[in-house]
Amino acid sequence: MEIHIKTIPHENHRSPTVGDYWYDGEGVLQIRVSDMGNEFYEKMVAVHELIEEALTKKRGLSEPEIQAFDEAFERARAMGLRTPEEEPGFHNDAPYLREHTLATSCEMMMCALVGESWCDYDRTVMNL
Repeated sequence: MEIHIKTIPHENHRSPTVGDYWYDGEGVLQIRVSDMGNEFYEKMVAVHELIEEALTKKRGLSEPEIQAFDEAFERARAMGLRTPEEEPGFHNDAPYLREHTLATSCEMMMCALVGESWCDYDRTVMNL
């Protein structure tokens, strides 16, 4: 198993997100996280992506299927059918809804454990 996690400028993602993952040509899991100027926040996103990837892979859901859903969701957003606040992973039709929800709950638990404000974290993510 090989996993590469990197923080990148927010605008360098494949789609408008703060976290992304895929397998490269050599089978290495690549995880990218937006630079938020807060290492703990960035690690929370990386943990989210790792959990979501592990669970969707275990269930047989491929990253290209997830990416296709996300891209369709963003096209709908561009047409005004989705609000800026809506997150693709929480949409009832998201093929990875359960995995995304569990990964988000882990982020929330990380905040609670160290006394970080979930509202501050969420505001930072939404402002990107």
